[in-house]
Amino acid sequence: MNRKVTVVGGAGNVGATVARGIAEKQLADVVIVDIAEKKAAGVALDMFEACPVYGSDARVLGTGDYAESAGSDLVVITSGMPRKPGMSRDDLLNVNYKIMQQVTEQVVKHSPDCILVPVSNPLDAMAQAVLRLSKFPRERVIGMAGVLDSARMRTFIAKELDVSVENVHAFVLGGHGDTMVPLPRYSTVAGIPITDLMDKVTIERIVARTARGGLEITELVGTSAWYAPGASVVEMIEAILLDKKKIMPCSVFLQGEYGVRDLFVGVPVKLGARGVEQIVQITLTPEEQAAFNKSAAAVKELVDVIKV
Repeated sequence: MNRKVTVVGGAGNVGATVARGIAEKQLADVVIVDIAEKKAAGVALDMFEACPVYGSDARVLGTGDYAESAGSDLVVITSGMPRKPGMSRDDLLNVNYKIMQQVTEQVVKHSPDCILVPVSNPLDAMAQAVLRLSKFPRERVIGMAGVLDSARMRTFIAKELDVSVENVHAFVLGGHGDTMVPLPRYSTVAGIPITDLMDKVTIERIVARTARGGLEITELVGTSAWYAPGASVVEMIEAILLDKKKIMPCSVFLQGEYGVRDLFVGVPVKLGARGVEQIVQITLTPEEQAAFNKSAAAVKELVDVIKV
């Protein structure tokens, strides 16, 4: 195949799910780069050997050497340390910022024309770090967050109404965390706003569950989710590599849109071959705008810690 996607941290749960999804859909050849080089090689070989079953001619390679990733069209960054007991938020930020420094340096060296998709947490702050470190145009650094948050909300809506998820669209904006902003007015079932289909209490319950969706998984499994985040990344990659012009909520560097400047926050964007091809601005109510501003302020607190 001609297209190449590199997944940094690809031997981990999220990265491996991303790599497998790309290979299964035959979107591109895949390079898994990980400091656990032997594990990366083994995970990649296992995926490669599954490709005949999928009917995919994608090639999958695992390595610890970024040179193998040279010329990638797209690079997904899933590297990072989860927060450990006794570790402060600022400690976690600084540790993962150092990882972003190391990764971004290598990515820019070997794939200077790629599109970057950061997935590492805290997402919005790490995406901003990658943008500053890479010096890429903002169209080529796209944080994965809103696709995942919207997928969770769609799951809960479909279950509540006992309808196909294919009928459900959900809109979640803002930072990827407790202050995210699910928008029931723009969330629909077969084009019908959920505000016409559910009572306020039910909607508030779904909104609250969406906001703590990641925490719910962590409490059950003991670690962060990987299937839904991985699938969400693959959906973004498909939209970009196939130039689908698909509108999806992603964390992007705002320059005045939604009243926010010089900050990564989740908003609806059109994804295509050039990365972010348009930031779609929708009209928010005063209450929704206030929630969005609060979410942006929470992101800025994180960004200020690492001074990016």
